[in-house]
Amino acid sequence: MALAEICGLNSFIDVKSTNENDKLRNEIACYSRNFINNMVLAPSPFPNPAESLAQLSGSPDDNGNDIKIKFDHGTTTLGFKFRGGVILAVDSRATGGQYIGSGSIKKIVEINDYLLGTLAGGAADCVYWDRVLAKQCRLYELRNRERISVAAASKIMSNMVYNYKGMGLSMGMMLAGYDKRGAGLYYVDSEGTRTPGNIFSVGSGSVFAFGVLDSGYNWDLSDEEAYELGRRAIYHATYRDAYSGGIVRVYHMKESGWVRISDDDCKDLHYMYQEQKENDVN
Repeated sequence: MALAEICGLNSFIDVKSTNENDKLRNEIACYSRNFINNMVLAPSPFPNPAESLAQLSGSPDDNGNDIKIKFDHGTTTLGFKFRGGVILAVDSRATGGQYIGSGSIKKIVEINDYLLGTLAGGAADCVYWDRVLAKQCRLYELRNRERISVAAASKIMSNMVYNYKGMGLSMGMMLAGYDKRGAGLYYVDSEGTRTPGNIFSVGSGSVFAFGVLDSGYNWDLSDEEAYELGRRAIYHATYRDAYSGGIVRVYHMKESGWVRISDDDCKDLHYMYQEQKENDVN
């Protein structure tokens, strides 16, 4: 009752329409639009988000410091196709500039039994749109009585985020899955870019991960060799990149669906690889 009075609502059905009541109802309907259709976000409080954020970027705050809208973020994610399917490997550190927000975030989203997505960029953006994609994939399955293809899922994601191009989304994700055409791997970002490929690495540590992938990648890798390549690539990225670290997670997408292979602390991997190196030298 108290909340209703504060909001200006009656506890009974008011058939009389007033301008204030109509205005309140319209505002509630406008700003709760996500609950009705989560593919259409509630409007921004800024008239033009892209222009308004650009103007705020250089203006000082109350203490005279510049407001930094484009925050720093870092991560390392990778994916590659081989004869046994698709390997995805990620770290688990979430950062905002030099601040480490979490050391155990899950950067691989299990969309369904045959589709996985990775997170790179803004964690909230990636998680939200991956959940929307999971809903759309499930609806497709119910309507058509078959699983959605990896190409179609990536196209849906690309189309959704393209509608918000220039409005501050920060995403660089990979979608990996298995369908009638076999294993599929796509890169999709917040600009609406959609690219198929065999090898991808996204994030601040991707340069170091690519160095390991380029030296060890082969289409005819065995499953165990592929697991080790993904694990080692992420480890070396966490060693060289301050914004990457935590747990090294490895997933394998195969014809029967995805399998969670390992969750290894990068500290344990460091000592393991160091011991292997010393044994090889001796």
